[in-house]
Amino acid sequence: MTAERGGAIGGREVFRVVEELRVRMAGGVYPRGSLLPSQRRLADDFSVSRDTVQRALDALKEEGWIEARQGSGTRVIREQQVQSYTAKASVEGSVTLREFFDEAFSGPEVVLDVSTLTSESLATQIKAQTERIRSGEVVPSRIAIRMLLPTESLVLPYPVALEDQNGRLTPRLKQRLLEITHEHSSALRRELRQLEVEKLVESAAMEIRHVDLTPTFKLYLINGTQALHGPYEVIERPIVLSEHETVRALDILGVGAKLTHYVRDDNPESRGSVFTDSWQAWFESVWTHLAR
Repeated sequence: MTAERGGAIGGREVFRVVEELRVRMAGGVYPRGSLLPSQRRLADDFSVSRDTVQRALDALKEEGWIEARQGSGTRVIREQQVQSYTAKASVEGSVTLREFFDEAFSGPEVVLDVSTLTSESLATQIKAQTERIRSGEVVPSRIAIRMLLPTESLVLPYPVALEDQNGRLTPRLKQRLLEITHEHSSALRRELRQLEVEKLVESAAMEIRHVDLTPTFKLYLINGTQALHGPYEVIERPIVLSEHETVRALDILGVGAKLTHYVRDDNPESRGSVFTDSWQAWFESVWTHLAR
């Protein structure tokens, strides 16, 4: 069978809730050990039925993100791991991606260089920071983002349908990937533009360039002094294409993949400085010479 009717995850709305909750948990919005909001609150948040929320939670339970216990709610038991190697003892060891964005946006300038397959995780992190800006918790004056994405016409090795006898499912998976990227990139631009319009920041801009390279890793460079880098792991998982069509496919583990964090310090030969500077140089070279 090339596609399953119904499927464990359910329809398009279930998929949307699953993806958003997964990103929130990986990004530290709902950190490991915390309780998710009630099903009623999640249903209101996503403007869906409680049945849709329940099916989304069932899918996340199967993936190992959450556990539900009678009378004690739904607890997050997994997060996107970031292993930090930095002189700052307060963040040495395993921390969350959200912490690095919280720190970056606490300063007067935020400069982010990102190389990724889609803009989904970045959009979630920026949305959390815009809420902090609106509340007055942080007051950066300038936000500048450069993002490298694969060329849209590039033939990627993932996602691909495991069974695709008529050759129609994999192109639909590719189109779904582009739609996700467009949706979150547009949301990012709107968020940044809104900050300018409301005069909450002096300037907020994002530039996207595309490159003929298959993403095999995710890279965040923060203010030219910090680097977060992690490989994409190829996994088998169900992907929802429509309300009644679920396809088993080879895809990558982006949200939830382990990242490594390094900080450039005063010693140019330290491992943090070498790691950060080498990846910043890589980004600049691709941005300047290969991307368009």
